[in-house]
Amino acid sequence: MQIRKPRLPRKVAPLKRRLFPIIEHDPSPRSIIEPSRITERIEVPKHCVLCFFQEVLDSHTTARGREINVLEGEGGPHQIHQIEFEGKPLVVAHPRVGAPMAVATLERLIALGCRKFIACGGAGVLDSSIAVGHIIVPYAAIRDEGTSYHYLRPGREVGPHPRAISAIEKTLRANRVEYIVAKTWTTDGLYRETRARMLARKRAGCLTVEMEAAAFFAAAKFRRVMLGQILYGGDDLGGAEWDDREWDHRGWMRHEVRARLFDYAAEACLRM
Repeated sequence: MQIRKPRLPRKVAPLKRRLFPIIEHDPSPRSIIEPSRITERIEVPKHCVLCFFQEVLDSHTTARGREINVLEGEGGPHQIHQIEFEGKPLVVAHPRVGAPMAVATLERLIALGCRKFIACGGAGVLDSSIAVGHIIVPYAAIRDEGTSYHYLRPGREVGPHPRAISAIEKTLRANRVEYIVAKTWTTDGLYRETRARMLARKRAGCLTVEMEAAAFFAAAKFRRVMLGQILYGGDDLGGAEWDDREWDHRGWMRHEVRARLFDYAAEACLRM
């Protein structure tokens, strides 16, 4: 069998070879597939809420939204909507689950023209005393996923934009909502959250675990846009055994906590 070596283009500085390819960071601002080349920029509001709760998005977009763009992919069409929130225009979209797809959605929204983002979703808790539905505001995320390393130099943590955190806290205080500001653990390995790994992240200051925050924060820094995130306490990974706590399908959770979290995210986004 003949092994064929690919030809390299000329005048491209080679990456410095590392033991692990994921830390071979390329600082070049240009990619082979630039989102701005495959996405037509249109007149859209600068403010956008990335909401992981499809039922909440459906209620808003059905009642008072209009489709402004569709992102095509193998998973089918992915609609982007514009709504009016408290008399102001706002883009809303489901980012899709997992760091790669969530950041791909973020990239396309940036290419469309959005510049200020708040994401809202649920997260597992590493401390059993955090109740289901309690709000957590990440001030940093441990980069235990892969996507962020394509945007920033290797490092343990990355944080949201300071103005986004400020807007979130002002909104929660104005609504007299109790919340925790904490570090989160972003992982790609949904089924490899081992106890030893969880305890290590807990010792590092993490109170939650999810799959997108670090990637969101890194991509936003790279693209120089503002982004923050609001989470609510879901399943419990901090006890002797995993406890689902019915975190995503309790009736009151869907109709109250998740709907309110969207409202707080929208209000905070429009404050930026």
